[in-house]
Amino acid sequence: MEKQDLKEAEKNTVTSKTEEEIEEQKLIRRLQMMMNMVMQVIAQDRSLSIEEASQMIADSRKAALAMFPGKELAYDLIWKPRFQRLMRERFRIM
Repeated sequence: MEKQDLKEAEKNTVTSKTEEEIEEQKLIRRLQMMMNMVMQVIAQDRSLSIEEASQMIADSRKAALAMFPGKELAYDLIWKPRFQRLMRERFRIM
């Protein structure tokens, strides 16, 4: 009986990890979609001012960190350089 209980507990642990991984993957896809949309708007909307674009980037950072608390370093390594490059290209700033 104890072996069955142990196997059932292990099975439940594996299942919950898989569910957690699935949820994390959904959040990652949602974050990627959000960031890509912000980048597309900044790149394509010629009526957007530099201040509005900067605010969009700041808001997207807040949203990303709300989705993934404590991941400031990951944001700074992955998304910040992309946004900086986009802003340089779009607004021709140095």
